[in-house]
Amino acid sequence: MDPLYYGIALVVSVLAAGYLITRWRVPACHPARGEILLRIRTWCWIIAFFVPILVTPQPLPSVLLAIVSFMAFKEYITLTPNRQQDRWAFLWAYVAIPLQYFWVVQAWYGMFIIFIPVYLFLLLPTRLVLSGHPKGFLNSTSTLHWGLMTTVFSLSHMAYLLVLPDYQLDGRIITGASLLFLLVFLTQMNDVAQFVWGKTLGKRKILPLVSPNKTWEGFLGGAVTTLLVSLLLTPLFTPLDLPRAALVGLEIGIFGFIGDVVMSAVKRDIGVKDTGTLLPGHGGILDRLDSLTFTAPLYFHTLYYFYY
Repeated sequence: MDPLYYGIALVVSVLAAGYLITRWRVPACHPARGEILLRIRTWCWIIAFFVPILVTPQPLPSVLLAIVSFMAFKEYITLTPNRQQDRWAFLWAYVAIPLQYFWVVQAWYGMFIIFIPVYLFLLLPTRLVLSGHPKGFLNSTSTLHWGLMTTVFSLSHMAYLLVLPDYQLDGRIITGASLLFLLVFLTQMNDVAQFVWGKTLGKRKILPLVSPNKTWEGFLGGAVTTLLVSLLLTPLFTPLDLPRAALVGLEIGIFGFIGDVVMSAVKRDIGVKDTGTLLPGHGGILDRLDSLTFTAPLYFHTLYYFYY
């Protein structure tokens, strides 16, 4: 059987076990019980949305991931300050989302990789300057383009993993769905591991003004945990050998943390705790995807460089 299905079964089993243990073993009066159950329920909804992305043929996975990018970008734009005269540039940015994922469905790598970094980089300031209002121009241009790069361009690398050619290795066929599963699993596991290590051993804060709960112990413990799990799982889900599996584990451990604190810096700058309320117990969609905005392109290009 495809390792992908074992991976999905493992995740579902862990969530079910966590839910049952919390319901039966954690006292009803415990202050964390309700929050844990709420988080698990939300994770169940996230997985229910994510599984069709892994197991259905194109174009449905790209459509679903385009919706994720759309919602993340909308959440970002809602939080950031903008000018009334920027509304047409916003429209252009929203139109760019289905176009970016259309290049994915077409497996047109050349356009996929330059559309937002090059064409939108040039088109958006062109549209903004045509409004004739220079006050706030630089802020609007940088805010809009950075939002597209993180919530659309970076996240669209997850979709492109699904259209990579199947890779044959030792009689096994490694699919894009397996590649995507491992990326999301390692990134989310890294977030959990850093949280657990930080709560149990964390003393020395890394960036107290940006993310007061982040500690060196949590960061290093999470990165080492992710490295070890990557060494165990990466050869099963990808064509990567052990040295490159270690590289992937370090990338996700380090840059998952950086993606998290970068989004924390954005929230601190704006003055909000969470980016939204879409995911009960987690916050907004960007609160759940912040690490992936950094790990997805790095993981993709590591695989693409070595094997595609």
